[in-house]
Amino acid sequence: MTASALPERLLLALRHACLGYGAEMVLDDVHLDVDAGEFVGLAGPNGSGKTTLLRSMLGLLPLQGGSVERHLPRARLGYVPQHASLDAYFPLNVWEVAAMGAYGRLRPWRLFPPSERQRVDRALVRVGLVHLRRAVFFHLSGGQRQRALIARALSADPALLLLDEPFAGVDRDAREDIARQLEGINRRSRLAIVICSHDGDLLARFCDRVIRVSDGHVHGGIRESV
Repeated sequence: MTASALPERLLLALRHACLGYGAEMVLDDVHLDVDAGEFVGLAGPNGSGKTTLLRSMLGLLPLQGGSVERHLPRARLGYVPQHASLDAYFPLNVWEVAAMGAYGRLRPWRLFPPSERQRVDRALVRVGLVHLRRAVFFHLSGGQRQRALIARALSADPALLLLDEPFAGVDRDAREDIARQLEGINRRSRLAIVICSHDGDLLARFCDRVIRVSDGHVHGGIRESV
């Protein structure tokens, strides 16, 4: 199936996909669809293959078999990794962290234009951090840092946002807050979001549907016909 043959609402599709690293097979015969405007959860225990699945969806990990079709440019894929690598000794403020997401659209040595500054400001509004735009990133709480990293991804203007364990290392209240922020972003702008977590109960409360990843397989990856 070619990208042009995909239904208009379908952003990404995996078919008979085999995912792994070298000779190690992690997930086998994966079928998964992500539609425009969906809020999708990937639930499963640690080590079940959720991160492997996200990396394959992004194109960071080649498939060992099967196919992946993306009905959107790679540049419109946003990603919030589980462990962001930012140097604690380099005192970036929240606005500067969020602005990093916009750099990919700028030509080398070009000044940051007003339109991009406005996009970064809007991203901070969307995650509820505009009032902390000048705060030092590493002085924030764990939940606030995670929201700043989401703003960084939003500054890249994605059509599909993928998040790897954004609840890791934060307390229950912060997890609820992050999930609620993402739900609001999805509902207001219809941005498609895929979020993976071992907290399936939390995903079930906020997501349109939850896909289970366990025992080397993906369960419920294709939406049932209505």
